[in-house]
Parts: sequence; C-alpha cells; structure tokens
Amino acid sequence: MPGIGDQYRIIEAGAAWRRRVERGRLRIGGGDAVAFLHALLTNDVAALGPGRGGYGALLTPQGRMIADFHLFVRPDHIIADVPAASAQSLAADLDRLIFAEDASVTDVSAALAQVHIAGGGAPAILARAMELDPDALRDLPIGSQLDLNDGFAARTEDNVLAGYDVVIPAEREGAIIENLTRAGAAVMTDDLFTALRVTAGRPLFGVDMDTDTIPLEAGLLDRAISTTKGCYVGQEVIIRVLHRGGGRVARRLVTIRFDVNAPGRLQPGARLHIGDREAGHVTSLAPALDDSGFRALGYLRREFAETGQKVRAGAPSGAEGVVTGLAG
Repeated sequence: MPGIGDQYRIIEAGAAWRRRVERGRLRIGGGDAVAFLHALLTNDVAALGPGRGGYGALLTPQGRMIADFHLFVRPDHIIADVPAASAQSLAADLDRLIFAEDASVTDVSAALAQVHIAGGGAPAILARAMELDPDALRDLPIGSQLDLNDGFAARTEDNVLAGYDVVIPAEREGAIIENLTRAGAAVMTDDLFTALRVTAGRPLFGVDMDTDTIPLEAGLLDRAISTTKGCYVGQEVIIRVLHRGGGRVARRLVTIRFDVNAPGRLQPGARLHIGDREAGHVTSLAPALDDSGFRALGYLRREFAETGQKVRAGAPSGAEGVVTGLAG
C-alpha cells in the first residue's frame, strides 16, 4: 500500500471514493420538520430552503454535545447524517420529543448509502460518473445539493480537498461505486481520509468530540452555532460563555505539527506537556500529506491554545510539536 504522501498525490489532481461508515442517516419528515429541528439544534435550520444544507449539534441542557448533524434539506423532508453509533437511539429520542408537531423521525441508515468523493479533480470525475454539470458541482455551496434520479450529491467540507457526498438508496451503492471507478476515482483508504480531515482541522464525533464536549471547545462556533436564532436546548450555557465569559472555555481543540522523528509512543490519547506541566491530550493523529512528519488534533488548556505554542507528547521529554492553529 502506498504511503499517505503517495496516496495524496494521486488524488490531488484526481479523486477517490469512500463509504461513510462513520455516519448514519435520519429522515425527518412532515410539514413541521424544519420547525421541529430548528427548536432543538444549535444552528438556524429555518434559514435553510430545499436544496440547501447546514451543520449543527444537539445539546444537553448543560450545553454538552449529544451528537452533531449535517442537514440536507430536500423538497419534502430532511436527511440528517449523524454519528453511526447513535443513529438508532437518536431517532428514538427525537421521536419522543414530537408532541403536536407534524413531524416524524426514522433511522434510514440501512436504506440509504452515503459515498464520499474527494480530490482536486472530484467535480469533473463525479460529474462524469453521475451525468452532472461539473461547473455546477464546483460552484455548489457547502451543504447544498444537486438532484440525482434517486438521490442527491452534496458539497461537503470535511477535508482540505474538494469533497462531495452522494446519498442514494442502498441497493444503488454498488452501481454508483462502479460508475465512479470507471470515471477515474480511486479507493480512498481510511488512513488517507483521516489525514485529510486532520490536516483540515475537522473534528470527528466519537474521536475528537463526545458527550462531555461543549461545542465551543471543539471550535464549532462559526460552523454549527447561530448567535441570532431563538431558543434551543443548551442555549443558555452557550450564550453565558459567549457573552459573560467572552467565549473563553477551559480547553480548546488545536491542530499540531510533529517532527518526522517523533517516536512510536506518539498516538491518540498521548498526554501533551508544556515544560513539566501536563496541558492536554492528542485526539487524532495522521501522517502529514507531504510525508514531513505527523499532524494531530488535540485539546490544550485555554492559556496554551495559541499558534506557535510548543508542546511535547507522551512525556515532558517526548515528541516535540508546535500548535499550528485552532481546529473546528
């Protein structure tokens, strides 16, 4: 198997596909579907029209994350991709919150397939495979969709290259993958997908975020939280942090660059030290796309979460790295 650098060079001008096994899918239907989700999620769902999409989170009353949601608004329903491990329980929990609303929530993870395509040539290759307009794909706003005969193709922002998700009935998945392969798309390994995601600073629920995470800690303010909409579950905590606390949280998710000579103990979960003080931990780790070492996501205490901060992983005398920015 080629190294990450070689894999990246292959798709830098081309494209590769991957099944989105880490995500499940919910179908929210009914005339009140938009209003129902708008009252629960952190972002402004009401501002989205058919063919558009957005990102948000479902929180506890204490402002902790239950799950993150990518929303795709269709003409008569909404498809939400959510953490795969939580899809069934989320569908049941959301269904229990329906009272007088004309809404329904169904776990359609098995019925709908979701295939990710990314690369410098992704618009042209996806257009060739699905008989779409490549210019329309290139110009598609994040989250927005182009219709297919039996599904849709949506623009995503999961990594450093142009990316799209194709959502189609599960029985069509094999044919779609065959079309993508014929059009010139390679297979994307999980390792490459992680490297693209980590390089872009995108946290993954269940890895870089969990049910103990306040979304502000993971850098989700700009992408996932509306500061102008009405009430949603957990809003009081978020507003208190933003307005009274100046947006300061106890820790922040950051991107870190590690030297090529980093020892084998550099791995997810490794403790991060600044001097002789423990200051955080690594959540995701991947080889650099240019083979120049490793890139990581990790949490650091607020006072240390700034670009240029030097850290050591594994022990005070472990692998040396430098913070390159805030994640989110």
